[in-house]
Amino acid sequence: MTDVRAAARDAAARIAACEAKGTHAFLAWSEAALLAQAEAVAASPAAGAGALSGEVVAVKDVIADATFPTTCGSRILEGWRSPFEATAVRRLREAGALVAGKTACDEFAMGSSTEWCAFGPARNPVDPSRVPGGSSGGSAAAVAAGAVTMALGSETGGSVRQPAAFCGVVGIKPTYGRVSRYGLVAFGSSLDQIGTFGRDVTSAARLLAAISGRDDRDGTTLDRIPLGEPGPVAASLAGTVIGVPREYFPEGLHAGVHAATRRALERLKDLGAEIRGVSLPHTKYAVPTYYIVAPAEASSNLARYDGVRYGLRDGGASDVRAMYRATRGRGFGAEVRRRILLGTYVLSAGYYDAYYRKAQRVRELIRADFARVFAAGVHALFTPTTPTPAFKFGENLADPIAMYLSDVYVCTANLAWVPALSLPIGRDQGLPIGGQLIGAMEGEGTIVRIAQALEHSLDATAEVR
Repeated sequence: MTDVRAAARDAAARIAACEAKGTHAFLAWSEAALLAQAEAVAASPAAGAGALSGEVVAVKDVIADATFPTTCGSRILEGWRSPFEATAVRRLREAGALVAGKTACDEFAMGSSTEWCAFGPARNPVDPSRVPGGSSGGSAAAVAAGAVTMALGSETGGSVRQPAAFCGVVGIKPTYGRVSRYGLVAFGSSLDQIGTFGRDVTSAARLLAAISGRDDRDGTTLDRIPLGEPGPVAASLAGTVIGVPREYFPEGLHAGVHAATRRALERLKDLGAEIRGVSLPHTKYAVPTYYIVAPAEASSNLARYDGVRYGLRDGGASDVRAMYRATRGRGFGAEVRRRILLGTYVLSAGYYDAYYRKAQRVRELIRADFARVFAAGVHALFTPTTPTPAFKFGENLADPIAMYLSDVYVCTANLAWVPALSLPIGRDQGLPIGGQLIGAMEGEGTIVRIAQALEHSLDATAEVR
């Protein structure tokens, strides 16, 4: 049986060392809280025998936890403590895991670099001059730095897989509804999902299995039994068909990303998989579709932060409307305000049909592209996770479009509700490159099996050019 007390002490030392280096992966953590949790697990036979007994897991700060504040990386919720825990966190505890603390993220999960975190960005442990990705950059950085071996993040448009690629770790986004959203602070309700990070595919998949399953508190969860533990590494992928969508390999794709992806595809072929070219023709509309649907839903979800119910209140205003304006103006950062304004615009009476309704129709076409390819016998798709390795701090901050395009290969899976996974497949000038596996609905087991085999046979630290 795992010595949970020793695991807690070791984790506290690793987290302290990580933060002392300036990684800033954590917004809140406590050695005392870790040790108290360890005592509780040690005293509970059920938790001590759980699937994650003694594992220390970091949690993104948009997922409610009763031990630490839940700020969503925003001044408007600074210091706020949730009166309840997310289902995913409760299931972690039931499995014997210890919650390490809350990790840095872009404000309300809106961003691709953690530069929009109100309390300062996390840094990429591979190269501190580079962003760790976003919005779950703190969770990815915590795993990459060795502070923890597992972490929870959230995805609305790729916010687990993109930072996983930038930091050189594994990130999994499940099928929509596979994991309860109860206790996940809402950004875009038809897109949001809790995902997992791990140092390897097996650890990320074990964490996903522990938090998956039906939840009566979330009516969007699938009525399925929880996922099982990942199996042993497959020696062969014979009989597996892997599709390569041409739209993900445009002219001008970053040379290192292209080389690493092609090398991984050759390795998959060596393992016995059939590599088949396919087309997802509506992929080119994914980013504009996402940046209509997500802000529209965000503008509705974030209306609750008004200084009345909880969180920040600017009390110097002369009337209620002025208080709303002052509170939201002081509490929300620039990127959140930008998305609220955009979302309000596309939902307005004069533009709803031209933008939001049309975006929902295009979303259905994107979903149909995936369904058609999988129905034709393809078991999984393989693509780059991101168009480039991690970029430098400040490089895209003044150009929202450039920032948004870093999600061009990952937001499609959120729009289509299909599972996807990113794993390291090589390095270019020392910077990690991620490869993405996308599965059919409820196809987590398939992409995990393929990813395990690829990971086992590929040196992900090798330079590709």
